[in-house]
Formats: sequence, structure tokens, C-alpha cells
Amino acid sequence: MTTLNFNDLNVGDRLPDLPLPAINRATLALYAGASGDHNPIHIDQDFARKSCMPDVFAHGMLSAAYLGRLVTNWVPQQHIRKLSLRFAGITHLGNVPLCTGVVLEKLEEAGEQRVKIAIQCANQFGENKVVGEAIVTLA
Repeated sequence: MTTLNFNDLNVGDRLPDLPLPAINRATLALYAGASGDHNPIHIDQDFARKSCMPDVFAHGMLSAAYLGRLVTNWVPQQHIRKLSLRFAGITHLGNVPLCTGVVLEKLEEAGEQRVKIAIQCANQFGENKVVGEAIVTLA
């Protein structure tokens, strides 16, 4: 992680992309175990089909966690002042997530130099799955 300088950042600057491997059943099983979220819609193909879905699909919070990683790859976790997310679509098996971010605004608040960033997790087709904003402080 490179130390970021508030004065060197500009609106429109991009965070380093976070490319991730394709979503597969093993990913979903591992995430279910780690998170404690064993909702069968994410791990049981028969249940998913009975629920009118073609197959299981990723937990929304998995994509949210990926966005958390995007931000914490850029600044230390203790620098996050706000993180807000909105689920925008289903991440199906075989989707290849890509997390990206861009600086929206530079501001000073509570005696800190802060940056507001837009963040998103999309698939290989550019379809947004989770979108949001983060506000971080810089040293």
C-alpha cells in the first residue's frame, strides 16, 4: 500500500482495480462457511431452482466484502469514515467480478483531509452488482 498524499490526488483519479476470479461453487461454499450465511439459495441448486432461479448465485455481501478489500487495499481500514453500498444485481456463477473506484470529491471535515470515492463491483459484461461510496481520510 502506497502512502497517499491529499494534495497529489485529483477528482477523477482512479483507485487500482481489484480483479477477482470467476464465481464458482467452491467460492460460495467457502464464503458461506466464513460468513455463517448458509442461505440455501446460495449453495443448494435444487432449492435455487425451486425458487425460480436457474442456479445458485453469490451472496450480495461477498461482493460488498470485495469492495471493502478494494478500499482497504488503497487506505488502511482505520482511515475509512463512511462506507455505503447498494445492491444492484445478482452475481451469477461464472461472473468475473471487477471492483473499481474513482475520486469524486476532496474535502476537509472534522480537522481531516478526506476523499469521497465512488466504488462499484461489476461483472465481465460491465453490469453493476454492488455500487456505493466511501469517505476516507488521508494521512
